[in-house]
Amino acid sequence: MSKTIVEKIFSHKSDRDVKANDVVLVDVDLAMAQDGTAPLAIRAFEEMDMDVENPDDIKLVIDHISPSKSEGASELHIKMREFAEENNIELYDVGEGVCHQLMLENHAEPGELIIGADSHTCTYGAVGAFATGVGSTDMGAALATGKLWFKVPETIKITVDGELPQNVSPKDIILQVAGDLGADGALYQALEFRGSTIKNLSIPRRATITNMAIEAGAKTAIVEPDQKTEDYTNKKPPKWLYSNKNANYIKEISYKAENIEPKIAKPHQVDNVVDVNKVAGTKIDQVVLGSCTNGRFEDLKRAAKILEGNQIDNDVRFLIFPASKNVYKRAVDEGLIDIFIDSGATVCNPGCGPCPGTHMGLLAPGERALATTNRNFKGRMGSTEAEVYLGSPETAAYSGIKGEIFNPGGK
Repeated sequence: MSKTIVEKIFSHKSDRDVKANDVVLVDVDLAMAQDGTAPLAIRAFEEMDMDVENPDDIKLVIDHISPSKSEGASELHIKMREFAEENNIELYDVGEGVCHQLMLENHAEPGELIIGADSHTCTYGAVGAFATGVGSTDMGAALATGKLWFKVPETIKITVDGELPQNVSPKDIILQVAGDLGADGALYQALEFRGSTIKNLSIPRRATITNMAIEAGAKTAIVEPDQKTEDYTNKKPPKWLYSNKNANYIKEISYKAENIEPKIAKPHQVDNVVDVNKVAGTKIDQVVLGSCTNGRFEDLKRAAKILEGNQIDNDVRFLIFPASKNVYKRAVDEGLIDIFIDSGATVCNPGCGPCPGTHMGLLAPGERALATTNRNFKGRMGSTEAEVYLGSPETAAYSGIKGEIFNPGGK
């Protein structure tokens, strides 16, 4: 039977012939939780009074409140450290980076089935894994059994062909898709990204696209693995991990890359997407460059190229959060940090920063930010009376210099 990549992964992991909408119990290859969700998952696990099934397949990360902002947060971190030590679980502590970047750098592999107690776990589809976010109770069950029940998602095929215009990036692609589909347009479905544009992207740039699939309600996003995948993961993709040509898709959408313009998600919904030129000139108080969406080295490098030799507007706070320690070190080695500091930016430690609204750059009432993060809900980055616009690293860099939202496409 012809199958999508997603159907093949579930067939392989359940050792049976399955198709979309089947309900299956599958082995989990990797389970991850961060400091916003791990304590709840640990509590759920402890209530089951069981042993950890596969400690080598579990990773804990302290990144959402890193370093701790309060006594309460520090207590949660202690809980994670003690649980990890007691059960021989690998823990990434303060300063190591954002959970999704760390999983991409060190653990996610093509063909795997991965769960994370974080909605943006779908990021790992960039390497051809089925990866999805789950609740803390489900994570607790996975800690105890190494398995989880799923309904196999139907798949939407999204094809992007052609060459992206100058200063148009993968962030603009996924904002275009989120705007077109709507916040619930792909509810419990998988987005399979294909086409020459996607194939020409590096794995980190593909990850920007897969990261935000959840913003259209999708269960996951996935990209067919290729030589770039093998080079990035040092793992040869299994031969079965490819959709058949006559696989059944619930919907097919096509884009020409040359027609995609720089995009902005306006407050307070990610699907409230317009071309940047529609809001150009809007004054901003803060720029945030980073997060699990756009905190990778390539993102920082593209912003640095624009900032080099320029000064950030005096009325703008420009905060930079590298996605991991490795990203930070490479940015130091290649001179990006000097460029950022010389331009007037503030470079912070690897981590989530203000993206989840916990600390390190929260907005006051009436303030407005342009961020390369993935959500702009009311109150997401501080005050409910503040506004967050979402854009690409290129849009962020130019806007920081201008002191207002600026169209990097020049149209």
